[in-house]
Amino acid sequence: MQFGRTYEEFTVGDVYKHWPGKTVTEYDDHLFCLLTMNHHPLHMDSNYAERTTDFGKNVVVGNYIYSLLLGMSVPDVSGKAIANLEIESLKHVAPTFHGDTIYGETTVLDKTPSRSKTDRGIVHVETKGYKQDGTLVCVFRRKVMVPTATYIKERGGEQPGRPELQAPPAKKEK
Repeated sequence: MQFGRTYEEFTVGDVYKHWPGKTVTEYDDHLFCLLTMNHHPLHMDSNYAERTTDFGKNVVVGNYIYSLLLGMSVPDVSGKAIANLEIESLKHVAPTFHGDTIYGETTVLDKTPSRSKTDRGIVHVETKGYKQDGTLVCVFRRKVMVPTATYIKERGGEQPGRPELQAPPAKKEK
C-alpha cells in the first residue's frame, strides 16, 4: 500500500479517489462529540433533533466528517508530509446522518518548490467528500509540505527507524 507521495510524484490535475469509504455510525458521531466536548443536542439528543429541527434526526458533527476525509486522504496525499501548513477553506455543504457512507477524493491544484530548501515542496490540494448517493457533503483546500525523493533517500528510505527482524538466538545443545 502506498503511504503518501514525494513532491515529484504529484501532478497538477491528478485526482486520487480514496478507498474504502466509511459508514458513519451513531457511536462514531457520539464518540467524536464527547472527545471534542461538542455537546450540541443536534448531534447528541435524538428527541431534540426529531422534535425541534428541520432535519428530524441527528446530524453528524461536521468536523468529524472533515477529520474522516482528512484521514482518508493520508495514504494518497500526506503520508510522507513534513507538515500540514494550512487549511485554506472548509465548507460543509450538506448534512450527514448516521448510516451514511462517506467517500472522498482529492485533486492536486498546484505544486511549488520550496524557496528555502531544495529537498521539499508545497502541494495545494482540494478534498471533496460525498455520501453514498453522490451528494457532496464537505469540501476543503489545504497546503502540505512534502519531501522530495532526495529527502527520503537521505533520511534512510521509505521506512526510516523501522527495526529489522532479528533471527531468534540458536538453542544451545546440552
